[in-house]
Amino acid sequence: MNNIKKIINLVKYKPIFDMAKKAGKLAYEDNIRVYIVGGVVRDLILDKDIQDLDLMVEGDGISFAKKLAGEIGVKKIVPFNKFGTALIPHRSFQIEIASSRSEIYEKGSRSPSKVEFASLEEDLRRRDFTINAMAMDIHPDHFGKVYDPFKGKDDLDNNLLKTPLDPEQTFSDDPLRMMRAAYFASKLNFKLDLACRTAIKNQAKKIDIVSWERVRDELIKILSTSKPSIGLVILQKTGLLKTVFPEIDVMYDMDQSPEWHHKDIFAHTLQVVDNAAKLTNKMEIRFAALVHDIAKPLTRRIDPKRGYTFHGHDAIGERMLHKVSKRLRLSNQLSNYLKKLTLLHLRPIALAKNGVTDSAVRRLMVSAGSEIDDLMTLCRADITTKNSKLVKRYLRNFDLVEDRMKVVLNKDSAKKFQSPVRGLEIMEIFNIKEGKKVGKLKKSIEDAILDGVINNTYEDAKQFLLEQKEK
Repeated sequence: MNNIKKIINLVKYKPIFDMAKKAGKLAYEDNIRVYIVGGVVRDLILDKDIQDLDLMVEGDGISFAKKLAGEIGVKKIVPFNKFGTALIPHRSFQIEIASSRSEIYEKGSRSPSKVEFASLEEDLRRRDFTINAMAMDIHPDHFGKVYDPFKGKDDLDNNLLKTPLDPEQTFSDDPLRMMRAAYFASKLNFKLDLACRTAIKNQAKKIDIVSWERVRDELIKILSTSKPSIGLVILQKTGLLKTVFPEIDVMYDMDQSPEWHHKDIFAHTLQVVDNAAKLTNKMEIRFAALVHDIAKPLTRRIDPKRGYTFHGHDAIGERMLHKVSKRLRLSNQLSNYLKKLTLLHLRPIALAKNGVTDSAVRRLMVSAGSEIDDLMTLCRADITTKNSKLVKRYLRNFDLVEDRMKVVLNKDSAKKFQSPVRGLEIMEIFNIKEGKKVGKLKKSIEDAILDGVINNTYEDAKQFLLEQKEK
């Protein structure tokens, strides 16, 4: 391959190259070879933004990291002695330095049982994909020269994901690479080499040895790409989804009625996820799009007149997500967010179809709280019909709902709604102690306001309470 300086924007990558030149000069003085490796080289060629700098040393990477850190004024490094790697937390970008190495894996483990220093080509050989198995020399005499023993540049040009070695061996050594294949396919909009696809099908069950935390992280990375459906389809077609997310896998080839605009629940779900990806960069909304119909397979029934029905799939889906969240090790915050949006995702649609009242809008806004805008984004993403007239009609209905929200919000600040009469005063009026009864009385006030029975004022709320006491 030509010198990389001939094919990239040198101005854009000046900070990266300035740091690399410092590292190259230091390596030259110590008579060792150091290279930029992996995804950094790939992204340089693809002209993508680079957040980190990955260097590979033919020799002791930790020792070199200490010297480079001292050279650039960083006092402490973060070493990983088992793998001969270290992180330099630089203020501009993180620098990772690794010893060139070969690895030997034992069956049933994705952690190498033996790590040895190796040559440049041996190090590149152990990497996941050819597009990540390129290196750029930073030696002062031939700075920018690219080493590409596995023709990764050709695969970049052909939008193809391949492994440097036999994919059966690559995925057996580290099964997480199967998930990463789906991620890179989504991120780069690349095709997966047929041999890789076959190898993943053969070894899909080996994903069991990967921790759920790592599986979750790769799934989130897929959802964070511009077209998540590419990776999700790979997971399903190769059999990985059956283990990674069986509640979504079961949707495949499961019919639903034409009114949902996709005969297949899985296809509908993927379209909603991709729609969400077009509407927002917020990963949480995309995740909600993935799980919003999670209970449809469980609740599917056949009605003689209406065809397939999914009564209660919103509430049952919320309950299902408790188990899913535990398995995927989701944070409580993300888990509660997904549950809320799944439970509420039909509410705005119902308002749009059946007419909008202030009371109904208030209840929705109070239920959704700070996630109301995200909920409306999810609902817009849930429109998957190819009929442009229907799309316009549904979007117009959602606009109407949002307009009414603004009106109601201006009236009574429903997003921050609380009973105007506080708990201590309720206890005094009814001569009761703190407990469930106080909560029920507060809720009765809130319900009365939400239903338009009384105004959202202290005077009306207190009068309502006094009338309740008399009753």
